[in-house]
This record gives sequence, structure tokens and C-alpha cells, in this order.
Amino acid sequence: MFLGTHQPRLDDKGRMILPAKFREKLAAGLVITRGQERCLYVFAMADFEKFAAQMSATPVTNRAVRNFQRVLLSAASDEIPDKQGRITIPAILREYAGLTRDCTVIGAGNRVELWDTQAWNDLLANTEDDFADQAEEVIPGGLF
Repeated sequence: MFLGTHQPRLDDKGRMILPAKFREKLAAGLVITRGQERCLYVFAMADFEKFAAQMSATPVTNRAVRNFQRVLLSAASDEIPDKQGRITIPAILREYAGLTRDCTVIGAGNRVELWDTQAWNDLLANTEDDFADQAEEVIPGGLF
């Protein structure tokens, strides 16, 4: 499970050092793709393969399914971190997420999310009230 918030920087070549606590799970390979709310999703390769298998079981006769798959998969990039734990974020994905130098990397359970730091801070500010109000709706029975 991926947890926590980290703030690595993107270098001039579009590379980012993965947080140390995420490296072991991602060392065998990963997939970076478009996420929702203009972030990037990073999945361990094995987790992405399971996710892709679930997607392939959905009906391609459904327009929403086709569009979701198109957006998610069309810019997906498989990567293997180098010895320093760096990955290269393809230009199309950097542009999609608005990544420049200052980035925020969050653990989101089964995936890692890469955010432009300002976009992440804005999202937190805009969703704090919803977070406080929705615990019962999102997690039936509450947190504990």
C-alpha cells in the first residue's frame, strides 16, 4: 500500500526521483498514465496488469467505457526506475498534469499520484469541507 506525501523535484530532462519508501514496490516496473483531476497515476506493473484485465472485461459497446480506456491508456508509459530510483515522465504526461519543477507525490493506496504542487494544494483547499462531510457516504458505518 502506498501512503504519505512527498515533494520531489522534476529535473530538466523530465526525471523524478521516486520516494524511497515506494521504490521497492516499483523496482520491477511501473506504468504512468493520466489520472483524474489532472494528476498522473503510477501503478506497480503487477497492479496495472490486474487493473487492465478488469478493464478488458468491460463492454466496449459502452461509449463511457471506450472513452475511459482511451484517455487512460493512450498516454500510458511503462518505465523501470534507474539505479538512483529515477523515472522519466514522458512529455505528454508532464503537459497533461502541468508538471514543471515542484511536484507532490502522494500515496493513494493501490497507486501513487503525481501532482503539480500548486494543483495539489488547490485540490486540498477546495475539498477539505467535502472530506469532513462525506465520511459516512464514502465509508459506510464511519471510519471506525
